[in-house]
Amino acid sequence: MSTMTRAATDGWVVAKRNLIKIKRVPEVLVFVLISPIMFVLLFAYVFGGAISPEGVDYKEFLVPGIFAQTVVFGATFTGAGLAEDMQKGIIDRFRSLPMSSSAVLVGRTTSDVVYNVLSVVIMSLTGLLVGWRIRDGVVDALLAFGLLLLFAYAISWVMAWVGLLVPSVEVINNASFIVIMPLTFVSNAFVPTESFGSVLRTVVEWNPVSTLTQAVRELFGNVPATAPPQEAWSMQHPALYTLLWVLLILVVFVPLSVRQYRLSTSK
Repeated sequence: MSTMTRAATDGWVVAKRNLIKIKRVPEVLVFVLISPIMFVLLFAYVFGGAISPEGVDYKEFLVPGIFAQTVVFGATFTGAGLAEDMQKGIIDRFRSLPMSSSAVLVGRTTSDVVYNVLSVVIMSLTGLLVGWRIRDGVVDALLAFGLLLLFAYAISWVMAWVGLLVPSVEVINNASFIVIMPLTFVSNAFVPTESFGSVLRTVVEWNPVSTLTQAVRELFGNVPATAPPQEAWSMQHPALYTLLWVLLILVVFVPLSVRQYRLSTSK
C-alpha cells in the first residue's frame, strides 16, 4: 500500500471516529447549528434596517456573508478538537498504533467538513425562510457551496497547526476569536466595500473573506444591480483570488501541521 493510500485510509478511520461524536454528544452539533441561525436572524431583523445599503435587499446581501463567516468560524473546531485530544492524551494513543503520521490531521480536517456541510444546509434553509433566494442556476449555486467548503477546509489546516501549538482548548478558542473576528468583520460580509475609508477599503478588498463573500454573491446572483464596479483586481476576480489563497494556505500549512504533529507526539 502506498504512503498516500495508507494516509487516506487511516485518515478516514480517524474521521469516522470524530463523526461518531455527533451521535454520542449531540449537544455539540446543536450549538454548531444554532450559531448560523442566530447570526442570520440577528443581522436580518435587528441590524438590517440600520446598515442596509440603499436600494438593496439586505437579506440577499447578508446571507452570503453569513455563509463565509460561519464556515471560517466552523474551521476552528479542527484546532479545538486537536487541542482537546492532545490534552487528554488521545494523540499519544494514536502514536502507539501502526498508522500514518498524517492520518490524525487528515481525519480531523475531513470530519470537520461534515460540520460545515450541516451548517451550510441549516443556513440555506434559514436564509430561504427570511427571504434570501438563489437567483442563478443550480450549477453556479453548487460551485458557490463548493468554494465555501474548500476555503473552510484550508482554514482548518491553519487551525490544526495552531491547535497543536497551544496547551488547551481554551487557548485555541481565544486565539482563533482574536484572529477570525477582525478577519470577518473587516470585510464586505455585512456592509458594502464602498462604506469603508480609503485605507481600510484596500484592506477589505484584498481580504480573502471579502473575495469569498463576493464570489458566492456572484454565483448565487445576489450582487445588487446598483452596486458600483469593483476597482481592485481581487474583487474583479474573487473566485480566482480565493482559490489562490486556498492553494497557498494548503501548501504552507499542511506540511507545517504534519511537522508540528510529529514534534508534539515525539515529546
